[in-house]
Amino acid sequence: MSNDLENGQKFYNDVMAYFDKAAALTDFEPGLLHQIKICNSIYKFSFPLEKDGKLEVVEGIRVQHSHHKTPTKGGIRYSEFVNEEEVKALATLMTFKCAVVDVPFGGAKGGIKVNPQNYTVKQLEKITRRYTTELIKKSMIGAGIDVPAPDYGSGPREMAWIADTYATFKYDDINALGCVTGKPLGQGGIQGRTEATGQGIFFGICEALSHAEDMKEIGLTTGISGKRVIVQGLGNVGYYSAKFCQEGGAFVTGIIEREGGVYNEKGLDIEALFNHRKSSGSILNFPGAKNITDAMSMLEMECDILIPAALENQITKENAPRIKAKIIAEGANGPVTKNAEVILNQKNVMIIPDLYLNAGGVTVSYFEWLKNLSHVRFGRMEKRFQETSTFEMIKAVEDMTGRSLDARQKKVITHGADEIDLVRSGLEETMISAFNEIREIKKSDKRIEDLRTAAFVSGIRKLGVSYQSLGIFP
Repeated sequence: MSNDLENGQKFYNDVMAYFDKAAALTDFEPGLLHQIKICNSIYKFSFPLEKDGKLEVVEGIRVQHSHHKTPTKGGIRYSEFVNEEEVKALATLMTFKCAVVDVPFGGAKGGIKVNPQNYTVKQLEKITRRYTTELIKKSMIGAGIDVPAPDYGSGPREMAWIADTYATFKYDDINALGCVTGKPLGQGGIQGRTEATGQGIFFGICEALSHAEDMKEIGLTTGISGKRVIVQGLGNVGYYSAKFCQEGGAFVTGIIEREGGVYNEKGLDIEALFNHRKSSGSILNFPGAKNITDAMSMLEMECDILIPAALENQITKENAPRIKAKIIAEGANGPVTKNAEVILNQKNVMIIPDLYLNAGGVTVSYFEWLKNLSHVRFGRMEKRFQETSTFEMIKAVEDMTGRSLDARQKKVITHGADEIDLVRSGLEETMISAFNEIREIKKSDKRIEDLRTAAFVSGIRKLGVSYQSLGIFP
């Protein structure tokens, strides 16, 4: 078995073990728990691609884990390491991720087994459009059926190709744009989607840090300000996680990438580092930072918060004993293995789990989907009304008191909510509410030792109620 298949199998086995551990703490009967656990639909297919004068066969997959709510929802991964077990694990996590943050979707995930760097833009477009066509053939895509999104190796460009392909076939579908999220703004996207996962991670970390009782247990003070942070991965998720943490007052001392790592104990300028990588093709040799050749060793360096935001299976039973972080915030899916988690729990490390923490992406995707179905931009109907009403109220107060606010104060107070304001407000509310819900589950049941188990219990309870409401299970 190849290494990527082994990792995929291990990842899926870990997710199943997490589920079983949490399921044992619920009161649902075994048949219902089995229904919640299994993947409902798995569609694997292949198609030809002409590349450099030769014919190449491209493999694609789409897994729909749960139909307790529709549509199903989940990203499409473009990677040479895509395999069925990995996609099943990711689809399963998506179901519980949506449930934990109260987004009314079932979980799904997809993958195309290619390395995007080995293809031209035109070839990637052909691959994406053909992948979409295969899903259309099987009725596995649509605003009310299954709604893909970006994932590792894909982004707004690919989502625009998907939307256009779907609209070509389904020209009479008034909600065609709702078939996929993560689209460019000019093609039905929503403000705030690009940074949503990273910003959600920031909101989640801040909420965890706000509980003095919990922080005292792990030896930290409250608040993000002054905390030392190391981030693995400077892709979309890692970049925005690091950026928002830095803007919140944290010192991002280390960034880890495939080519190596950079470190500065006084903190890195994330924006400057990101631009340095764009211009040089590497994070190495960043002015004022120390190059670290053994990037994986940086996971073990001194810090308060470690954000693994790359791929799964990064913290294992081999390196877990040497982890020094007080908090591991899972930006990626499955970065901590099950065996590593046992060790980290014994060391009293707080793990903020992936199925909660990186749900910012699907949360804002939900907002985009709602925008596409309503056919109106958020804030368009109420923004001016809010501003006018607030201005009249200020004027009345000024007339009554004889005191006036300056122009800057009036501008701040009377500002009506734009789309980006509403998206960020909704995301922050979602992350705060979901964290406190899983924290309360953990506190109320002494059998639950960690936040991951509490999050799975939360998801299982919500799925169980959904299935029972359908009258399928007693």
